[in-house]
Amino acid sequence: MITIDHLSAPLDRDVLHVVLVEPEIPPNTGNVARLCACTGCQLHLIHPLGFTINDRTLRRAGLDYWQYLKVSEYADWPAFRQRVPASARMYGFTTRGVRTLWQCSFRVGDVLVFGPETRGLPPSIRAQVTGVSIPMRKDAPVRSLNLASACAVAVYEALRQGAN
Repeated sequence: MITIDHLSAPLDRDVLHVVLVEPEIPPNTGNVARLCACTGCQLHLIHPLGFTINDRTLRRAGLDYWQYLKVSEYADWPAFRQRVPASARMYGFTTRGVRTLWQCSFRVGDVLVFGPETRGLPPSIRAQVTGVSIPMRKDAPVRSLNLASACAVAVYEALRQGAN
């Protein structure tokens, strides 16, 4: 069951967290939900969403897997931020990251934050997280990876390092 989270308890420290801030494209969110179901990560969705949760394309991309994962929705970034313990390490994935994914040491309880597909993380959120980039070739003809692909790369690197 998916509902907007009004709880005041902090995030679970025993899992890796994947946060999608204002996701816009249903298949990306569906694929990230499937990724989280496969890996045991907790998924957090920050409103506004660019679709409804029962969107047909979202369902096709992974909604039938949502019963196997823990997913929470929040009205906005401040509502989510209130749930994050001060000791939690938050990594914001952005092309503006000052360190690469390979320069981070991930652990259980970390929070991996991803921005909207067309805009990326806004400066106000980037200021609250450690900026991390996923290496791409210097002459890449595209500006970034697809959101679902970036989430998969980050989650599996964190798990490889022992964040499970």
